[in-house]
Amino acid sequence: MSEEQLAESEPTGWKKIFIVFDSRVATIGLIIVFFWSALALLSLLWTPYGPNETDFIQNLGPNAKNWLGTDHMGRDILSRLMQGTQVVLLKTRLPWGNISFPGGVALWGVAWSLILGVMLGLNAGYRGEWADQIIMQVLDALIAFPRVVLYLVVIAAFGQGDLVVIFAIAITGAPGVARLARSLAMDIRTRDYISAAETRAESTWFIMFKEILPNARGPLIVDAMIRVGYAIFMIGTLGFLGLGLPPPDPDWGSMVNDARKYIYISQWAVAWPALAIASLVIGLNMFADGLREELARYQK
Repeated sequence: MSEEQLAESEPTGWKKIFIVFDSRVATIGLIIVFFWSALALLSLLWTPYGPNETDFIQNLGPNAKNWLGTDHMGRDILSRLMQGTQVVLLKTRLPWGNISFPGGVALWGVAWSLILGVMLGLNAGYRGEWADQIIMQVLDALIAFPRVVLYLVVIAAFGQGDLVVIFAIAITGAPGVARLARSLAMDIRTRDYISAAETRAESTWFIMFKEILPNARGPLIVDAMIRVGYAIFMIGTLGFLGLGLPPPDPDWGSMVNDARKYIYISQWAVAWPALAIASLVIGLNMFADGLREELARYQK
């Protein structure tokens, strides 16, 4: 395909918003993510029953009243599953009273890892020399530790809570984001428009955040989507280990941990939250992979 044909095929304006629908994989992933997001929004207005109400027979299978069954304490699984979506996608609780702010734990954790990683990676990739050496040595030391170990160290030092989990996700995710941002910055800094900005005597911060970052946003956005999936999986892992988000609001990992003792008589109590974690992570990964393929296809 010639450059003229490629330019004609590249979407422009508002059509860029719908580029994702050119990929079947990305479309399926988006539908899965939209389903769980809609369920989270619905849970703010309505749930079949209170998520902590113990008004039903224990370990019931799916029935007319309890569509997904009940757990070992007689709580409605569907209500708890819906409540768990809020923890992941919608709200973060503060440790001071019954206060929360918009944005799920996974989203805030990845957002802060993106901010920290981009700042460190751009400085390392564009400045180079001693700045690159110092920043990357520190980040490589963090990467050398298994991620679960770093989570456990942070939680052991600061205790349990939404903010602690956000901090743990940010600290463990920032090195990977920084390495990606560094590699992109090292490539982009050789372009002619960077040389032109330097000739105009633009500041280092202007070049990094006005010239390099906008041209690196595509891969960073795709990477962030994948990291949200990893963060959701890690929240579930910590909840399963009893080190995740504190009660009373349920999270999917703690639901699996609570129900595993009764797996021989209540398989559905384990299956539903495990399926929720798996489907949301797979949906995010499919959406990110499809979007990456479409962006690469239109890239000259």
